[in-house]
Amino acid sequence: MAEPEKRRDIWEKVALVFQAGGGIITAVTVAVIGLIGSNYLKERELADTQSRERMQAAESNVRVYTELMSKREEAESSLRKDMFVSIIQSFLSPRSGSLDEKVLNLELLAYNFHESLNLKPLFIYLERQIKRSGGPEKTELEERLVSVAREITHKQMLVLEGAGAKADRIVDLTELKKTPGGIVLDEVTLKFDDHPRHFSIVALQADMKTHELKVRLEVRSVVDSTQTAEMNAVEFWVGPFDFPMIDNTRLSNDQRCAIVLNAFDTESADITLVFFPGAYASLKEKPYYQEVVANLMKTNEQMRARLEKK
Repeated sequence: MAEPEKRRDIWEKVALVFQAGGGIITAVTVAVIGLIGSNYLKERELADTQSRERMQAAESNVRVYTELMSKREEAESSLRKDMFVSIIQSFLSPRSGSLDEKVLNLELLAYNFHESLNLKPLFIYLERQIKRSGGPEKTELEERLVSVAREITHKQMLVLEGAGAKADRIVDLTELKKTPGGIVLDEVTLKFDDHPRHFSIVALQADMKTHELKVRLEVRSVVDSTQTAEMNAVEFWVGPFDFPMIDNTRLSNDQRCAIVLNAFDTESADITLVFFPGAYASLKEKPYYQEVVANLMKTNEQMRARLEKK
């Protein structure tokens, strides 16, 4: 009987050791988990603090940048206002300056305000004065006048082409002289923002003295689900001093189209038709109230459709 009792005592001692060890392991585990949890919370709190500091710094930078840009725009607007008043007064002043000064002032106006002012009357006025002058600098002044007009047209066309669509056409002026009813150019279909329109151009008459071309522009489009065709037809003269942001035709859905005269000689005329959003027209061309409401409704419908897809 002694031997079994000894074995039982040994197993009881072993069991006690394991029980004591299990308690130690549990205590160590709890301590380690507590330490890890404490470190995690500290790191999380530190990360949240750093995140808030970064957000505050970003908001502060945005606020400072906005204030700087606002002050810069105010200063630029004030400078442009003073420049505009000074240049306009030079044209309206009773004291007549030289043609060179007038051309310079027109260049300043054109390069700085071509998106908001209709400068065609000033171009025509100076062109007539230069032609009547007959001085030795006549040719140079005429070239400067045409050069600045072409450069402004090119700048505006780059903007409008990027936002819309265009088509180039060549008018045979020799054939136009033989055709009293005018020459019908190839019809073109232009599209942007899911609004295709069909454009037809008829060259009616050419003025060799002023380098202008009289055209009739017909625009057809589908405006609703019933396939009802909208038709616009206008006749006008287009010359070297017609700028597309200013001299354009208003269409429905706050859209515009314009014809630009790129080149004109005794045999042909190079023209470009550009179709673009009304938002890119000159600052004086404000959208109608109905167009603004229609655009807002369309935007809301598009946003609702995107949300439904998600």
